[in-house]
Amino acid sequence: MSYDDGSTSSYTTTGEPNKKPINNSSSFSSNQTNNFPPFPLLFMGESSNNHHNFDNSPISNLVQDHFFSILLLLPINSILSFAQTCKKFNSLASSDALWEPICRRDWGPTCVDSLKSSCFVANYGEVNYMPWMKVYKQVAQLGSVSCLKLSDPVVHTLVPCPRASHSLNFVSNCLVLFGGGCEGGRHLDDTWIACLGYDLKTILKWQKVTSGFPSGRFGHTCVVSGEYFILFGGINDHGVRLNDTWVGNIVHSETIGITLFWRLLDVGSTAPLPPPRGAHAGCCMENRRMLIHGGIGPDGVRLGDLWILEMSENFSHGTWHEILTNLSPPPRSGHTLTCINHTQTLLFGGRGLGYDVLDDVWIFDASSEGNPHWVLVQFDLSSTPWGSNLPRVGHSATLILGGKLLMYGGENSQRCRKNDFWLFDVNAVKKQPFSSRMWRKLKSRGYKPKARSFHAACSDDSGRLVYVFGGMVDGLLPPAEQSGLGFDGDVFAVELCLSG
Repeated sequence: MSYDDGSTSSYTTTGEPNKKPINNSSSFSSNQTNNFPPFPLLFMGESSNNHHNFDNSPISNLVQDHFFSILLLLPINSILSFAQTCKKFNSLASSDALWEPICRRDWGPTCVDSLKSSCFVANYGEVNYMPWMKVYKQVAQLGSVSCLKLSDPVVHTLVPCPRASHSLNFVSNCLVLFGGGCEGGRHLDDTWIACLGYDLKTILKWQKVTSGFPSGRFGHTCVVSGEYFILFGGINDHGVRLNDTWVGNIVHSETIGITLFWRLLDVGSTAPLPPPRGAHAGCCMENRRMLIHGGIGPDGVRLGDLWILEMSENFSHGTWHEILTNLSPPPRSGHTLTCINHTQTLLFGGRGLGYDVLDDVWIFDASSEGNPHWVLVQFDLSSTPWGSNLPRVGHSATLILGGKLLMYGGENSQRCRKNDFWLFDVNAVKKQPFSSRMWRKLKSRGYKPKARSFHAACSDDSGRLVYVFGGMVDGLLPPAEQSGLGFDGDVFAVELCLSG
């Protein structure tokens, strides 16, 4: 069984990924970031021999709140350069009173509040206190992750069976797992919830909450919008592609605990709907909007269309709209679509029309009034260590702390599964000073998970922890043999290594 398109036939490949021509008028260039000073040079945090005395200058007499308000309007490299002008400014520009608002500005309040509640920063009574400036620096210079296998502490309790091409979401400090394919070609219809411990690194208990609906499927997409889940499409036991839309929401009860209710979403009877598909990509944007792109259609052909679902305020109904643009990514399946800010999403990789495995990056911008558009991101992998290993399908791409994307796993055109972690620096695309390279391969410590593809991943609210469940792994026979495929049931956490 192939969890890229739902067929049982083996793919033939065409060798190297198909490189698309660069459109200079609508592409980002990573070379534009090289003119900024390197991060360690700016982030000295010490007095410099070039410090001057500004004690009698008007700016030195500003009230501290006004001083911080001005600095918060500046980019990071300007703030760091300003801090080197004199000892007084260095002290003010290194304080938590400034850097916590900077983190809120650049990472969002939800992420910062989650970090504070985890006792990782801003708790002066804790041994593990780390100043906000240092947290920002560590995130900008991230070079490694640590893996930790999670397990249910109660022996012989029910746990989800191994599977692939399922969905995994994080909400209310819980992991929510639905569907997927498993041994014997069965496509699952079960929903599981795992309550996490206070440190978010311990599974307190797996709980099976529903089965039977939505119907069994794999290769679907499921995104989180507030306390709601939105699920679309997938492939059922008979290989039929679906285009139904479901809404789920978690309910907390003192008597029955945590459960989740699904219902079929009313999408109208006259509005056009996305064609049925599986192995597509999806994500959620602001204002209760879900995006889907590509996948495998009913006739087995890879798609390249983009659709947006606009939900009502109470999630009782929604409307699908197809977005047509002049420039768009080529058709593909098994790729990822990740929201990187309120109005932009990033697409990476997948399998193209010729079964070639891709490594291109596209950004969809929905902010332009009446003119949403795709932008092809330009980058050069020739100077990136291990860059030739980047093309992949069936990987995960998760937005993490600092507005970066963590890519994990997948497989290449020879169906060789991967176990590597890559960081894509969205700030470099935005022409920020912290990276002269968009791609960076990370080191991995701790638990060594099996190489896998078509797994599922999600992050906690802070973006410091990423959870991974399941996927296809190599069996006893070579991967090219159908019976050599295996399904994994491990769940593990990937933690960003931020030293204190």
